[in-house]
Amino acid sequence: MKKIWLKRIIGACLGFALILLILLFYANQRIISSSQGKIYADVHEIPANDFGLVLGTSKYLGRYLNPYFKRRIEAAAELYHEGKVKHLVVSGDNSSDVYNEPEDMKRMLMEKGVPSDAITCDYAGLRTFDSMIRMKEIFGCSKFTIISQQFHNERALYIAECNALDCIAFNAKEVYRGPKSLLREYFARLNAVLDNWFGTQPKYLGKKEFIVLRHQR
Repeated sequence: MKKIWLKRIIGACLGFALILLILLFYANQRIISSSQGKIYADVHEIPANDFGLVLGTSKYLGRYLNPYFKRRIEAAAELYHEGKVKHLVVSGDNSSDVYNEPEDMKRMLMEKGVPSDAITCDYAGLRTFDSMIRMKEIFGCSKFTIISQQFHNERALYIAECNALDCIAFNAKEVYRGPKSLLREYFARLNAVLDNWFGTQPKYLGKKEFIVLRHQR
């Protein structure tokens, strides 16, 4: 009897693992295909948009400046100074008084010459999904340029496609990613697909805050 139950448990575990692998493969391929023709790495080739969305990450990794953060800010500033976006929304986590990704991004953008009235902070971008949906539901932007590393841009473009957002993306310079980071991205892609299937909503919405393009160069 024990052997029968053991076989059933092993069989169930193997079945679950197979289903998970199939779902991970499907999600990865679906997200890659949704980004085809929408990602740019050359600032001179990317079409101009009024708005750019900078996807957040922590400023520091331990005691050191996070290279993902640094390169996203550099990419966003480059787009702005080349006239490829007129206004930047910096979206990230501000879940505590001592952790504020949007303000960190805004300060560094200003250090790179982007004026404060050309930057809007989204303090409730807890996930990529939330940042994307809030651009439409809170800030009234359904056409914009996403700014992050390529793997992140691909996932964001899938979210855009599923939610009737007209987006392109600009790749910040890549950073070395180890096996742990790669594995985490596979599961993030599966989560993005599941969000679409189950109609997930952002954790926070709220009243609309339409952006006025004040800064004219």
